[in-house]
Amino acid sequence: MSFSILAAATAVPAAPTRLDPLTLFLEADIVVQLVMAGLLLASVWVWAIIVSFIMKMKRLNEQNRHFEKSFWRSDDLEALVGAEGKSVPSGRVAAAALGEWRRSTRNGVADRDGLRQRLASALDAAVTHESDQLAVQLNFLATVGSVAPFVGLFGTVWGIMNSFFQIGAQSNTSLAVVAPGISEALFATAIGLFAAIPAVIAYNRFSFRVNGFENRLYRFADRFHASLSRELEAE
Repeated sequence: MSFSILAAATAVPAAPTRLDPLTLFLEADIVVQLVMAGLLLASVWVWAIIVSFIMKMKRLNEQNRHFEKSFWRSDDLEALVGAEGKSVPSGRVAAAALGEWRRSTRNGVADRDGLRQRLASALDAAVTHESDQLAVQLNFLATVGSVAPFVGLFGTVWGIMNSFFQIGAQSNTSLAVVAPGISEALFATAIGLFAAIPAVIAYNRFSFRVNGFENRLYRFADRFHASLSRELEAE
């Protein structure tokens, strides 16, 4: 009976059968922990941008479709733009053109070609501003996509250096000495890729959607510019 109790007390714990990410994080060197924590925060922020951007684009597309449909049917563009235009990209583009139209025709039109050029410039500037506002958040995705793998690699290099230091300190080249440190170090690279891959995919996809949205605004601006040009010729 005593021998069985002694054997149970001195039994070696069973080796883990799979990786435990939390254990790898908690047992890592402080530098590697900071790298992992920074990459995890970046990954959370990337996914927050992805979700918010998808919702934002869906809302803007719906608002634009509704506004443009009402815009081309309206008999009073000034009233429509004043009531709904401030919250819709197409409305702000139209407001820029109407503002230039009012300023240039206040005392009559002396130079029709000059007015057409000023209207085109106002419309182009408004469209560019709207597309730039949409693309602001994409800069963070591009940064994470390009930098995160290298930050993770830095954590990996630091962890491997620390493992080799342990070999020298313990004068033991056994794999059991260096394996845990190397696993923790490689986990930093894995987290870097976990943050970078969605960021790169989202950046490419969202850049395409921003370009499509910008092209749609340009089509609206060109159509409105043509409408104002016809009105200018009728005067």
